[in-house]
Amino acid sequence: MSAENLTERQQRVLRIVVQEYVQSAQPVGSNSIAANYQLGVSSATIRNDLALLEREGLLTHPHTSAGRVPTELGYRYYVQFLMADEELPSDERREIRVQFGEVRQEMDQWLRLSTSVLARTTQAAALATAPRTHISRYKHLELVAIHGCKVLLVLVLQEGAVKQRLLDVDQPMEQHDLSRISNELNEHLVGKSGAEFAQSYALLSPFAKQVAFLVADVMERVDRRSASQMYRDGLAQILEAPEFAEGDNVRRIVQVFEEQTVLEQVVNEYADSGDIHVVISGNGRIAELRDMSLVLARYGVIDRATGLLGVVGPLRMSYGRTMGAVRFVAALMSEMVEDIYGPQS
Repeated sequence: MSAENLTERQQRVLRIVVQEYVQSAQPVGSNSIAANYQLGVSSATIRNDLALLEREGLLTHPHTSAGRVPTELGYRYYVQFLMADEELPSDERREIRVQFGEVRQEMDQWLRLSTSVLARTTQAAALATAPRTHISRYKHLELVAIHGCKVLLVLVLQEGAVKQRLLDVDQPMEQHDLSRISNELNEHLVGKSGAEFAQSYALLSPFAKQVAFLVADVMERVDRRSASQMYRDGLAQILEAPEFAEGDNVRRIVQVFEEQTVLEQVVNEYADSGDIHVVISGNGRIAELRDMSLVLARYGVIDRATGLLGVVGPLRMSYGRTMGAVRFVAALMSEMVEDIYGPQS
């Protein structure tokens, strides 16, 4: 359906029904619209408009109620043609930016905060995937003497991940020797992937070479795991929506959110798509997502590292506010990725 199918007044009536229903979760009737909105026509005319919108498949009426509620098609029409761009209020944006500024400069912390902020801001569930790179790259390493023959290896990767390993060495080593080996590795390996270490092995001392082999293995494991790493928050909040009050719906949303398989399917489909996407009832292709909506946005630096974050909620979602929140948090996450990897070339 195109925007031209409806008159300006019918579009306004549809917008009112969607917005009122999102706020109240109650069917919206012609008398209520006539009393609360200055449309310049009688409630009988509005009733005719509601009937037409129902014939077009944009509205329906539950049970014997005289009021109407949006259908999946109605929500899609609203998002595509009727919804105005909406930003979060400036005080909320300022508060969120302060929260991101207070966490440590590690991607893991930012990802956890992004889902927490989105869940709280939208009163729905939130998800985020770690930024995916073609390969992890070495940034910095420290070897720290613990006691006896125990040495702590602390590896920092360019994407902000920090990995620690406890090593057993043949004999106790002084911290100044470990620092010298750390500096040696940092000099020769910075910016390289594990596979690229081979070109530097000949330049390393024997023990440094052993450590480099271990680091390459750690980085390979990180690459395999990061492709499916997903952060989630806010399941309890989405279960407060009346749409998910019944047993079958509760089980379905918990299954979708906890088992991840369906969410991974959606993430894989939209991970490389730009801007923001609204997926309503699985777009008719994913049965498990019926009666749910997702608002998704890519973040990061194209051709360097990108991830996906978004919100999962009922069809009766405040789409404008949710999209504004997702866009804003995605922009903050993109700033973090750019700080780590540099701007797009």
